[in-house]
Amino acid sequence: MSACDKEDTLSTEDFKEYEPQGRTKYIITATPVGTTGIADYLLTADDVSGGSISTSGNGKEQDGSYRYYLTHKGRFFSLLYGQGNPGDVTTYRLTEGGKLVMTRFFQAETVQVLAKVQDELLLMKVPRSGNENASFYRIDALKSRVNGEKQVNIVQLAANGERAHFTWATQVGNKVFAPYMSIKGCCGDAFGTAYPDSSWIAVFSYPDLNLEKVIRDNRTSFIGNYFNNGLAVTEKGDVYGYSPASAKNGSQYTSTKPSAIVRVLNGTTEFDQSYFFNVREKSGGYNISSQMYLANNKMLLMMYDKPGAFNGNLKLAVVDLVSQTFDWVKGVPESVISTSAPYNNNTLSDDGKTAFIGLNTPSGNWIYKIDIASGTFTPGMKVEGGTITAITKMIY
Repeated sequence: MSACDKEDTLSTEDFKEYEPQGRTKYIITATPVGTTGIADYLLTADDVSGGSISTSGNGKEQDGSYRYYLTHKGRFFSLLYGQGNPGDVTTYRLTEGGKLVMTRFFQAETVQVLAKVQDELLLMKVPRSGNENASFYRIDALKSRVNGEKQVNIVQLAANGERAHFTWATQVGNKVFAPYMSIKGCCGDAFGTAYPDSSWIAVFSYPDLNLEKVIRDNRTSFIGNYFNNGLAVTEKGDVYGYSPASAKNGSQYTSTKPSAIVRVLNGTTEFDQSYFFNVREKSGGYNISSQMYLANNKMLLMMYDKPGAFNGNLKLAVVDLVSQTFDWVKGVPESVISTSAPYNNNTLSDDGKTAFIGLNTPSGNWIYKIDIASGTFTPGMKVEGGTITAITKMIY
């Protein structure tokens, strides 16, 4: 990240600081229909519970094709995934009048993990082969500058002849929990493994990023999914992690354990052996693909009827993590092609009763309202001319 302090002043607007008034603005990212290799447009709305918005003639166009998003400390961060080439981090802010403006740009490594930790962004570049070190970068969220860098030997971390490939990272108290897959990283089977029935979470101190321990279990497979956050921290501080049970060896899925949810209780760094939520059994044979924590121990699950799937017959369910109840959601279109990214969701309504998610369907794309208590979906804003990729909320 040697170029991280280089500002692109040509595209930077002078920003006038102001005292936030607690107003809400939603940022919807959408890929224009019928385009390839084009990055999402950034659209803004005060309310997404109804009406419509279009990519035609609206929003900010971005460079690159694949981008990922986080909001933190009053900033909206757009990170370019360069597919082996350098990436970048572009920072946007809302003016006092509610206009989204770019305030900073710097070139960065292409990373596979991005998380909010304290007042920083934690980015991880995780090689799938070759280099044995993952690079951790601490980015000051307020100044969009690198605060520190750390190398972690992922072959030594795996300690089984394979390599640890982090799926995501989550702040838990004053530590960082980073689940990982064990992968071969070689032999024409980079993401294959000889260890399909184990779970691992690496625990790091912060900000020093020293490895403190690895939490292990063998009741299910690895936690999370490539570029998908496997962990959720409840209001009580307990940590729940899902496993897709989709480990492979060659072309075969080899996990013998079920897709399930496990728990680490607040203040501990061990899996709670008294807790095991067998979601595959409760769902009648489905595997979790990704998750979105809602509130009050409720989690939305994106599920498929076969392991490792990211498209096909997508079904959505709401579970209560404590009571282990499972309910298919009500009000969802019969066919859902894709959803907005669940890893960055922060769209909970002010009263804590409603969350929002983008659903892309054959008949159109809508932002749906989720009644958390009942698990009922109702359509909100329609997004015309674009596939919804993310929804985030900013307060200004």
